[in-house]
Amino acid sequence: MRQGEQRHGGTDAAPPPVVYETGDCVVVELRGDVDIVTLQSSVALLETVASGPAATVVIDLTRTTFFDCSGLTLLLRTRRRVEARGGRLRLVCDQPLTLRLLEVTGLLPLFAPAPTVEAATRQN
Repeated sequence: MRQGEQRHGGTDAAPPPVVYETGDCVVVELRGDVDIVTLQSSVALLETVASGPAATVVIDLTRTTFFDCSGLTLLLRTRRRVEARGGRLRLVCDQPLTLRLLEVTGLLPLFAPAPTVEAATRQN
């Protein structure tokens, strides 16, 4: 393994998240690996979005390639911040391994992931 590579083949730099608005929602599309190495690059952005005025924050994980328990911490922290100001957090995920991680940790019902951003924005 070369310096800077992770065991699953990625590099230390994850592609930057993409943020956009749709209706009264702000969508944060995380990309690449979401793990202990790349976590800090998303924390500040998600804290800013979670504290913002959008009624609903959608976190889209469909373009992630790896997601570990560091990502779960990020989701829980963001959810807590959004709900503290009266907002809603919606999760988009179609990745079998990430869905399995949510299931085995008991967090699947808490986040109730939708398969698409469109489906997430329609959730009540």
